[in-house]
Amino acid sequence: MSSAMAGAVDLSGLKARADSANKQPASGGGPGAAPGGGGAAGSYVVDATEAGFQDEVLEPSMQVPVVVELWASRYPREEQLSAELERLASTGGGAWQLARVDIDTQPRIAQAFRVQQVPMLVVLVGGQPVDAVNGAVPDDQAAEWVRSLLDALRERMPAIAEGEQRAAAEGSDEPVEEPEDTRFTAAEDALEQGDYAAAETAYQAILDVEPANEQAKAALAQVKFLARAEQADPSAIERADADPDDLDAQLTAADAEMAADRVEAAFTRLVNTVGRTAGDDRDRARGHLVGLFELFPADDQRVSTARRALARALF
Repeated sequence: MSSAMAGAVDLSGLKARADSANKQPASGGGPGAAPGGGGAAGSYVVDATEAGFQDEVLEPSMQVPVVVELWASRYPREEQLSAELERLASTGGGAWQLARVDIDTQPRIAQAFRVQQVPMLVVLVGGQPVDAVNGAVPDDQAAEWVRSLLDALRERMPAIAEGEQRAAAEGSDEPVEEPEDTRFTAAEDALEQGDYAAAETAYQAILDVEPANEQAKAALAQVKFLARAEQADPSAIERADADPDDLDAQLTAADAEMAADRVEAAFTRLVNTVGRTAGDDRDRARGHLVGLFELFPADDQRVSTARRALARALF
């Protein structure tokens, strides 16, 4: 589509209408997720509506190309082309998506695209039209048309390659490898080199941006423990047993027991310490114990038992 024609297509009205009318949960989706829509023939095919245009069409186009197929129920539909586009989109792994629009029931969409004849195919990228075809593409050429579209946009839209990998894996029953997160790679490299401080900083940086990232939370707890455990002296257990009121000794002994895989003993020691202390000392003991809990899955029976014991000690 020429820049002049692209500028003539104004989708802001549809976006505003969708924002005001579609206050219900979004029916759209990005690459790898079904965009929804009534009567969708595949995971990446949607019957777009005016109210859902933002979620069904514009949002997915931020990640992958969305081909809008404009047709009219009052005219014979190009059934072969429609079926071929649906097949290509459904088996494409989310490398692109198809949004079908009946302009007789969605006139504002037709007005926005200035439809003069149907069928009409419009390609949206980043919420803007970048190409259009007036009239039907021969169904035996649809695959080549889609392939050339993806080739032209692949470098600009990384999610295209991810979708193609997903499609290839689905076709071969091979698992899809998730793209490597370089933030975790940097943290893991530091950990392998024994640089616990750098690894802790890297994981904390992830949590500063994504506080709910469970993988980073668990990794940070592991790093903090490993840094302490490396310095843990097994003789600390004997010293702690000899002086129950020495808080630092109790914390160090718990780490030594944990490093020796004496999990229940470490938990019991700290629960008892919480029960004997008050104020800041109690907070330190409780925080240390909770940090050890984070080394295990939440449903670990040893953690569940210790949590109940901690609750009794606190209340």
